[in-house]
Amino acid sequence: MNLQELYNYVSFLFMESSQFTNLGIKPYEKGLCDLGNHTYCYLQPDGGWGWSNAGLITDGKQSLIVDTLFDEKLTYEMLKAMQKAESKALDNIVALVNSHSNGDHCNGNRCVNTQEIISSKATLLEMGNESPEMMEELIRRAPEMGSLGKFFIKCFGKFDFAGVEQRFPNYTFSGRDERKVGQKTIELIEVGPAHTNGDILVYVPSDKVIFTGDILFIEGHPILWSGPVSNWIKACNEIINMEVDFVVPGHGPVTDKKGVRAVRDYLIYIHDEAKVRFQSGMNSLETAKDINLECFSSWGDKERIAVNINSLFREFKGEEQREDITLLFQQMAELAGYTD
Repeated sequence: MNLQELYNYVSFLFMESSQFTNLGIKPYEKGLCDLGNHTYCYLQPDGGWGWSNAGLITDGKQSLIVDTLFDEKLTYEMLKAMQKAESKALDNIVALVNSHSNGDHCNGNRCVNTQEIISSKATLLEMGNESPEMMEELIRRAPEMGSLGKFFIKCFGKFDFAGVEQRFPNYTFSGRDERKVGQKTIELIEVGPAHTNGDILVYVPSDKVIFTGDILFIEGHPILWSGPVSNWIKACNEIINMEVDFVVPGHGPVTDKKGVRAVRDYLIYIHDEAKVRFQSGMNSLETAKDINLECFSSWGDKERIAVNINSLFREFKGEEQREDITLLFQQMAELAGYTD
């Protein structure tokens, strides 16, 4: 253990659960949440698997939407609420931005009446890996899959993937880009690979609002599909250094910098705890079961620790190839209490 890891370890000895609870600063209710100055977020409690957030930025008669939802029915419901709040601006959607490639942030793209869909280049490259047709087939076959199928139904069984057609971004970038919505400047900042290969932040400086996609899960365990974790921690620090009053996560309630620090500290903690166990010869699943997560006991979806530790072990070994996704879901099912 080096000096930095020792410092982190001693710091976490004095952690309190209160640092990681009550992170929301707006009522966490389904629907459109007004953030002021004609900027909104759309929230879907409880923020667990598939229940993602989205955003609407407007100025005058123009708008930009950040992310769509996991199925088209949910996305149309969201668009109806946005139309009711800002009817003139919704008639001119200058762009839709996908924060990353997971289906719960882009499966509804076809529903949005816009000519431009924006993502990072890395997001476009991996967007086809999680098709709605595949999700529909897995739901259909789940009753034959034992405990894994039961877990899969618990996570994704409430969504309707039938007939969902993917519509892919037609403008991509790397690094940074920006768009204008009326007089508002919208900054697009690539911070991946982290949660996925191509995560981006959508920042509205004039409104002091940032939409983070799945760089932030608030009061739910994040999931490290890609990494390295250092990029994710760096992204959190970048948000902390910004002029922001409202931070809209990919999942969970609207938060502020306290919520960002909570996610960052979680990532630092599991990294350091995993490294000690990796160096002692434990395997990734043993490590996932062994790490004390008591300070995060109020957070949902704790089974994601299996994926997070697996990704960290891959990073420690210098390996790029991710573990088979079926195995990762089997491990999460076990940690969630689903057994044959």
